[in-house]
Amino acid sequence: MSIPQSGGGPIEHHSQLAEYMAEGCKPKSDWKIGTEHEKFGYCKDSLLPIPYEGERSVRAVLEGLQQKHGWNPVFEGENIVGLEKDGANVSLEPGGQLELSGAPLDTIHQTCDEVNIHLKEVKDIADAVGVGFIGLGAAPIWTHEQMPLMPKGRYKLMNDYMQKVGTMGRDMMRRTCTVQVNLDFASEADMVKKMRAAIALQPVATALFANSPFFEGKPNGHKSWRSRVWRDLDAARTGMVPFVFEEGFGFERWVEYALDVPMYFVYRDGKYINALGQSFRDFLKGELPALPGETPTLSDWADHLTTLFPEARIKKYMEMRGADGGPWRRLCALPAFWVGLMYDESALDAALDLTKGWDVETREALRVASSEHGLHAETHGVKMYDLAREVVKISEAGLKARGREGAGGMIPDETHFLSALQESLESGEVPADELLRRYKSDWGGDVSRIYADYSY
Repeated sequence: MSIPQSGGGPIEHHSQLAEYMAEGCKPKSDWKIGTEHEKFGYCKDSLLPIPYEGERSVRAVLEGLQQKHGWNPVFEGENIVGLEKDGANVSLEPGGQLELSGAPLDTIHQTCDEVNIHLKEVKDIADAVGVGFIGLGAAPIWTHEQMPLMPKGRYKLMNDYMQKVGTMGRDMMRRTCTVQVNLDFASEADMVKKMRAAIALQPVATALFANSPFFEGKPNGHKSWRSRVWRDLDAARTGMVPFVFEEGFGFERWVEYALDVPMYFVYRDGKYINALGQSFRDFLKGELPALPGETPTLSDWADHLTTLFPEARIKKYMEMRGADGGPWRRLCALPAFWVGLMYDESALDAALDLTKGWDVETREALRVASSEHGLHAETHGVKMYDLAREVVKISEAGLKARGREGAGGMIPDETHFLSALQESLESGEVPADELLRRYKSDWGGDVSRIYADYSY
């Protein structure tokens, strides 16, 4: 979940809404990579989720990172709710999941180094206080009641609203984790191409990174339960946004979509004001019930854009949102996968060519099938395994064409970060398949064995 945004001053005319996103356009030489990932924390002795307060807690981990590793605290009221350092942020998800929002960096080598340093720092503090962290798409055992709600105003409002608009919103908040990458675009036309590829191919990322086959202590019938949860959260703000593929799509069409999404809140003077279900269109007219007579700022618009949850999202950059949280190696593979597809023009064109014949029904069916079957999904004449193999091949060619060196020139490009995906394609087994295999064999049906075997 996002922290409060700093978007700018008063909105005086409608065109500023699209202009806000268009300000993100930048030349290819300035494109960056921002990796985000979430992970579950638990108490090592009880295997229960960590609370906010106490000796073994979220607060203890945040304060440890602050004191020992030089992170600067972020407070909401008297509660430490995040950290910041060198352009990166550590924040709290609603159920206490810890998220790294990495700094905008030039290469996968750099963003992977950032992830590695972060996980080592977290493990250093976690070991000292008796806490563990694990990367999965969904909490494998814990019930809703066992998951604490973090003391953030935004989450209290969302928690109260979720059951009114779907059946799984609270599950999403407390019991799912993701890894995503944020990427740049050069122009509106470039954004349109990238967004179409991102939405169409998000099910491939879901399949390759599927890592949530358990829920409440048993198999749930899906390879990515996280993806299943997102399908029944809030139809107004989630999904495969089919209008992206319509003629004339651009920043202004995204604005119209965003304006149709009901609001959650307005952030003022360090507090979240309840605007649940209210209209940003009314806000623009000074008719928002939560703040009668007041009109929004660009910061309010930036905040509202963070409450849209489709499979890919536009702000001043683009977010790829379809993958489960996972093991260490896949935290570097996810940005590599999308950078290879998006940051080389030939690769992007090849990706679009793969998907150009798909209609709305095909794209949605692939989303559902990838959640249920992972690499073994097959629907509307598309075999996910064959599609994923071709997409990873295109991504590899894109990374090779980028030619970004690492390790002082000893590593010629970023292609080796795809090795975890290539191994899955060779074996036919994504993380969820491995977990299910072990559940049925050496774990003897005991899901709790996952903590000892797969924690960071």
